[in-house]
Amino acid sequence: MAESTASIDDLVGWLRRSAELLQQEASHLTELDAAIGDADHGANMSRGFTAVTEALDAESFDTVDALMKKVGMTMVSKVGGASGPLYGTFFLRFGTSQPGATELDATALAAAVEAGIGGIAQRGKSERGEKTMLDAWYPALEALQAADGLAAGVHAAAEAAAEGRDATEPMTATKGRASYLGERSVGHIDPGSASTALIWQAADETLGGAA
Repeated sequence: MAESTASIDDLVGWLRRSAELLQQEASHLTELDAAIGDADHGANMSRGFTAVTEALDAESFDTVDALMKKVGMTMVSKVGGASGPLYGTFFLRFGTSQPGATELDATALAAAVEAGIGGIAQRGKSERGEKTMLDAWYPALEALQAADGLAAGVHAAAEAAAEGRDATEPMTATKGRASYLGERSVGHIDPGSASTALIWQAADETLGGAA
């Protein structure tokens, strides 16, 4: 790939690598969710991205919005719990923010991610600091926006997402299933932030060119 842009094929590679990582880490994600949620996040994410991979196998896409619309609709239709609608909305908004695009540079990727995060926040009626996936998404976006170029931006975003994930451990959950536990949610990493960090790890390995 060109260093400055991500093509449709690059984005497909990102999604496929995300699926691999989410499947590999499904049991760990479920363990995290067992502590503060419904113990289904790993299974749900693995199921959803397996369906995404099958959709990518079944057809090809000419534009970013067509690709991400398919991904988003697949997540919404195949995944139960909160993660399907939230991740599905992310990919739908990601795509619709880039109508007709066939590649994304760093600025366009950041705009697409920002649109997707806006969808998560609106759908989940949540904001930063409530011990949700947004606590990994927002730092990743800020790192991406601040960096110079696509590869550097994606790498910085992946690191920021991992830091955001870890930062959820001492938080008290005030949104979602975990909020029912109140102070007992302290000391546990939010599973949605953990799956977000895996998706950014996949982006770094594919779009950013990390080994």
